[in-house]
Amino acid sequence: MERECAKAQPFKVGAVRYIKLGPAGRWARKAISDGIVPFGYRFVGHEACVGEDWDEVRRQLIAAGRNDRVLKDDERELKEFYGLGEDTLRFTVADGQIWWTFAQASVCEGDKDDPDAPPRFRRTRTPWCNASLGGDPLTVRSLSSALTSTANYRRTICAVQRADYLVRRIRGEDEPLRAQANQLIADMTATAVALIRRLDWRDFETLVDLIFAHSGYKRQTALGGAQADIDFIARQPLTGDTAWVQVKSQASQAMFEDYVERFRREACAASLFFVYHSAERMIRLRRPAPDVHVWSAQTIADAAVEAGLFGWLAERVL
Repeated sequence: MERECAKAQPFKVGAVRYIKLGPAGRWARKAISDGIVPFGYRFVGHEACVGEDWDEVRRQLIAAGRNDRVLKDDERELKEFYGLGEDTLRFTVADGQIWWTFAQASVCEGDKDDPDAPPRFRRTRTPWCNASLGGDPLTVRSLSSALTSTANYRRTICAVQRADYLVRRIRGEDEPLRAQANQLIADMTATAVALIRRLDWRDFETLVDLIFAHSGYKRQTALGGAQADIDFIARQPLTGDTAWVQVKSQASQAMFEDYVERFRREACAASLFFVYHSAERMIRLRRPAPDVHVWSAQTIADAAVEAGLFGWLAERVL
């Protein structure tokens, strides 16, 4: 299921409610396709709810066997479905995605003769959408579990504690703390680049070795100049692939291409990693080669921060 979202502005939101589209979400696909917000309670009359005769609604609920433990929530859900305004943002979880919409004010009665059809529904004002206003997908994996775990709610309609988070994601606005964290990471990585370029060559080799170890590689040879053409060979236990790793503080394009030729001649490893931190010009592959990897200071800094090695770096700068 995919749907292009309405880009109507301004995007005004009153209340925010999660709604489960049928028992175990069984109405979700059709509801999204047909542009409706379905709701259950087949044993409660539509007329009593439209007329806001909540005493009669309560009587019907009790007659249907609803006990005191659930009666209050039953009434709340019915009142919210019928009473919340058109500016209420309604969302659901279906097929691993967050879907949202706004519904029309009036509630329609469903097909009484079809036991599988929803007994009541509201038509949508905007099509159900599974992306932000800017077109970014709203997947369960990309959103906080504090929001997506609402799908485990046993009842049908509920408010959510992080409604502001959902609204910001739909609007495409940065989460304030996330923006702050991203800036801190960017600053840390920029500092790591400067630290790496100040490392003694032996510490630089050790740093690269630590990064490979963090990635699951196991070094198969001594670190340093024991081998003529490489600094060390590493093996990935899960795949069995081996990597030639050449580490250079100062490097050039010609030096890199020389090591590529050696790697091609030897052909004793699955891949070559050429790792350097300084060069007059950025070293590049002249043609695509999926088995050859060039790591600059920026790449190393990203990996070092990810591996939690920033403190190790800072301690070794003279």
